[in-house]
Amino acid sequence: MRAITLPAPGNADALVPADVPDPVAGPGEVLLDVVATAVNRADVLQRKGFYDPPPGASPYPGLECAGRVAALGEGVQGWAVGDEVCALLSGGGYATRVAVPQGQLLPVPEGLDLLSAAALPEVACTVWSNVFSLARLSAGEVLLVHGGTSGIGTLALQLAVHAGARVLCTVGSAEKAERAQELGAERAIRYRDEDFVEVVRELTGGRGADVVLDNMGAAYLTRNVDALAVGGRLVVIGLQGGARAELDLGALLAKRASVHATSLRARPPEDKARIVADVRAHVWPAVASGAVRPVIDTVLPLEQAAQAHRLMESSRHIGKIVLRCAP
Repeated sequence: MRAITLPAPGNADALVPADVPDPVAGPGEVLLDVVATAVNRADVLQRKGFYDPPPGASPYPGLECAGRVAALGEGVQGWAVGDEVCALLSGGGYATRVAVPQGQLLPVPEGLDLLSAAALPEVACTVWSNVFSLARLSAGEVLLVHGGTSGIGTLALQLAVHAGARVLCTVGSAEKAERAQELGAERAIRYRDEDFVEVVRELTGGRGADVVLDNMGAAYLTRNVDALAVGGRLVVIGLQGGARAELDLGALLAKRASVHATSLRARPPEDKARIVADVRAHVWPAVASGAVRPVIDTVLPLEQAAQAHRLMESSRHIGKIVLRCAP
């Protein structure tokens, strides 16, 4: 098969297209012919040598894909050769074939093609498991999303609005602010020009946000706590602004608030299967109805993975960057 390999960590040119041996579907696994995959920040970290795949996972980047079932491993039930599916992966999406535990497969949502479906599994599982399962966002509450026009941000905005929440977000430009508000954000805060803590307080009558979904980590920790309402929940899913910061426990105690830091890739298969099942039950109907849609900025051929990474690192994109792996 064809895959994007990483002979050594480095810049985008470290991504090398090559012919490699095909994977084999083991017990409980399904082999997919990959039609498309999508680029995530975690792929960039892996390329730089900061985020190794978990033991036993494919060494190639790619945390989600869509394609067709090519073969079934021993004991697999509920899927058939030829089924069109998308999948949450621990790695290996940047390839023309990948083996996936059956619990991490999803049917392609009604109304989507395979190219669009490839942009959903990682972000849908991330948003559902963090914003709804962990932070328990409910109708009428206020969600603050950092990076509102990222792949995760664009889906979080739509799902939260669909759930009846008020949604605020941070963005880096006027163009991104306009797009975020088109997707349902009540207000897109331009973080270069505005203090998001002040704006959140102003828009909530001084109360603050019930849930904050954060991709920045250390750089935003203190201000995120300041932005929380009493009983608020901060969920940290990224460390773009660093990994170490001082936490004022007094401020946290005064608000009876909580801080959670989570990741998805290294979770055991049974945890991922549970999350995938929840996404199928709760997110897929919203996608099928048209209330929630993947936002795709750019589609490139697999062989241009390096160009896709450069675009990701430029942060000029809105939504997802997709790699087409098959005609």
